[in-house]
Amino acid sequence: MLNLSNILSLSRAGFALAFLQDNVAIRVLAIILAMVSDFLDGYLARLSHSTTQFGAILDPIMDKFFVFFVGGILYLEDRLGGWELSALISRDISLCLFGLFLLLMGSWNNYECKALWWGKITTVLQFCILIGLALHFMFPWYVYLIFVLMAACAFLELVMRYKRCGETGS
Repeated sequence: MLNLSNILSLSRAGFALAFLQDNVAIRVLAIILAMVSDFLDGYLARLSHSTTQFGAILDPIMDKFFVFFVGGILYLEDRLGGWELSALISRDISLCLFGLFLLLMGSWNNYECKALWWGKITTVLQFCILIGLALHFMFPWYVYLIFVLMAACAFLELVMRYKRCGETGS
């Protein structure tokens, strides 16, 4: 279960902890390393034919842990407002809502989790915003609104995938 790809995924927890240091260079380096590990973990797993269900779950969990932890630190430092942090993680909120929908529909065990197109875009933009915030750049409100719109698109993508899978029986 613990292969190179999964170790790369887990490394994002360590990179997040680097944000406990109030040092711009360390923080930017931590974000860049988190981005590289996020790209490499899945790529190496597919390349070496060592993809696992554990890895498919671990990768997005570590992405979320990184963004939540770093966002929380920036919030506590008053560099990110409450609504901005909520907008930044709104895709993850929409995933939780979809998970609740699956539970209510009794479809949780039958649903195959796969990466979302909108999710990939959101993750890249989250990392970019975090780099900007680490460099003390302040973003206008509409940048955060984009995250809310992408969360809505991700939710719609999930619903459409669910509907398609229900129609095909898979």
